[in-house]
Amino acid sequence: MFKRIVQSFSNDIGIDLGTANTLVYVRGQGVVVNEPSVVAINKKTGRIVAIGSEAKAMLGRTPGHIEVIRPLVDGVISDFEITEEMLSYLLNKVERMGKRMFRPRVVIGVPSGVTTVETRAVYDAARSAGAREVYIVEEPLAAAIGVQLPVHDPNGSMVIDIGGGTTDIAVMSLGGIVYSKNVKVAGDRFNNDIIHYMRNEFKLLVGEKTAEEIKMTIGTVLEGDPTEVIVRGRDLVTGLPREVIVTDNDVRAALAHSVDVLLDAIKEVLESIPPELLSDIMRRGLYLTGGGALLRGFAGLIERNLKVPVHVSNEPLMAVVFGTGAILDDIDTYRDVLINEHDEVL
Repeated sequence: MFKRIVQSFSNDIGIDLGTANTLVYVRGQGVVVNEPSVVAINKKTGRIVAIGSEAKAMLGRTPGHIEVIRPLVDGVISDFEITEEMLSYLLNKVERMGKRMFRPRVVIGVPSGVTTVETRAVYDAARSAGAREVYIVEEPLAAAIGVQLPVHDPNGSMVIDIGGGTTDIAVMSLGGIVYSKNVKVAGDRFNNDIIHYMRNEFKLLVGEKTAEEIKMTIGTVLEGDPTEVIVRGRDLVTGLPREVIVTDNDVRAALAHSVDVLLDAIKEVLESIPPELLSDIMRRGLYLTGGGALLRGFAGLIERNLKVPVHVSNEPLMAVVFGTGAILDDIDTYRDVLINEHDEVL
C-alpha cells in the first residue's frame, strides 16, 4: 500500500541513454526530452558550460578552453562523472515540469551484451543523479516492446536497433533474448566513413556535423533517383575554403564497407538461431529501429540479400524509449525482461 502511495507521488521515467541522443519518457506525458548526448566543459574551471542541443551547436566552434565531449562511447559510459551530470540535468528538467514529493523511478535501456561492470556504471550514475529505483533493460528488448512485438510469446521476434554508437541485433522469444550480436557499426561510423571518403576522394576536410548532414540529406545504400548536395570544407592541398558537389553514388561508396559488415552480422545471427525461430522470422519478418533505420534503402538491401521480410517501425528513433515507457506502465508483466539492478531510497 505504502509503495503505491510513493509511486503516485513520484515521476516514472524511461530513458534511452544513447551514444548520439538521450530520450526521456515520463509516464502519463510521453517523450518530454530528446537531447543530443553531448556535454561542453570549461577545462579551466572544470564546470559544465552546456548540455544537449546547446552543447552540440558548439561542435567545431569552441575556443581552446572549452571542450565538447560525448560521455557515452559505443553505447556505454566512458566518463562516469559527466554522464552523472547529464542524467542529473535531464532528471531535474523533468522534475521541473511537474514537481513530485518523492524521487523518480527510472527504467534505462543499455546495449545487449554489456558487461556487469558497464551495467553497474549506468545504475550508479542514475542513482547518483537522483533516481529512487533503477531498472535496466537491454535495448533490443525495449525496442521490441516499443514496437509492440509479442516478446512473451513462444515465437521468434527479431529486432535490429541501429543507434549512434552500436547496432544491436537480437532474436527474442518467451520474454528473453535467445541470441544477440552487438556490432560497433552504426550512425557515428557512417559519419566517419563519409569524412574519410571526402578526404580521400575530394581532398576536402569536413567535420562530423557536415558528414551527418550529407548522410541525412542524400544518404542511401540502394540505387535510385540521382541526388546531390553542395558540400563546403577546407581544401587539404591549399588550406583554403572549397566547395564540391557530392552525389548519392559517393555516399553509397563511402558506406559500402560498413553496410557489408552489418549485413554479415545479421546473416550470422540468422545462421545461429534454432530453425523454429528462423521459420518464425521468415514468416513475420524482422524489425528495424533506431536512427540508422532511416538510412534510405537499407530495409530493401536486407530483403534482397537475406530473403527475409523487413519492417521499419513508424517512429524508429522512439522505439527504445517507448519500450521503457511500456515497461513503466506494467512493470510486473515485464519484470522478467529486466536486468536485476534496482533499489528503493525515498
